[in-house]
Amino acid sequence: MRIKNKSLMLHAAFVVLFTLLWELASHKNWLEATFFGRPSGIAAYLWDGFFISRKLWLETAYTVGGTLISFFLGAFSALIVGLLFVISPRIERAVDPYLIVLNAMPRIALAPLFLLWFGLGLSSKIAVGFSLTFFIVLSSTVVGIRSANPDHIALSRILGARPVQIFYKVTLPGAIPVIFSGLKLGLIYAMFGVIGSEIIAAEHGLGQTLSYLQATFNMNGVMGLLLLLACLSMLLTRTMTSLEQTLLRWQ
Repeated sequence: MRIKNKSLMLHAAFVVLFTLLWELASHKNWLEATFFGRPSGIAAYLWDGFFISRKLWLETAYTVGGTLISFFLGAFSALIVGLLFVISPRIERAVDPYLIVLNAMPRIALAPLFLLWFGLGLSSKIAVGFSLTFFIVLSSTVVGIRSANPDHIALSRILGARPVQIFYKVTLPGAIPVIFSGLKLGLIYAMFGVIGSEIIAAEHGLGQTLSYLQATFNMNGVMGLLLLLACLSMLLTRTMTSLEQTLLRWQ
């Protein structure tokens, strides 16, 4: 516990020192604030966006909402398809060439096509996030389930376990770490897809706001949103890690 507290204090001290040096360099014109912003300006922008004008609440809600919806849809679909591939390798062999072609396509480059199909609203952002999440989670699901220890499966069969019991008691618990690695990566890529499509064209969202701030050379706003996005990504990843640890304790 002491080591953890000491580590947190060292990180906090580093962040404070870095922020003070950044602010000092901006005031002394060692760093051009037009291109790098300054911590005080970033804090002022975030304070105004969340507590004065409150516009950032709506933009954050659109981005986080699109990320979560695209992630859950993509992950759920990938888990179902992955289970189907494991149960029936013949179906996997038939579908795999088409999935390889689809996965090779750069989804961000396809974002204008999604915008044409689904419009400027949330649907096109979900489509891009879904396409990025699906293939990552599908791969980890298939690899995780097939990486189950064959000796444990054989022993379970000898002891009279039914296929459903083997799956829930042996195969699935052993696959959880690999599957969650794909889920965590898929969640981050879902956010990448949503933000990337918002930057290209959108009515709302942090990506759209970021694009506007960059076009108007509001570097304090750009840096503030980048900090906000980093915090959101870290929060989502930590949530997935906590869920994984809970399931592993059950294992």
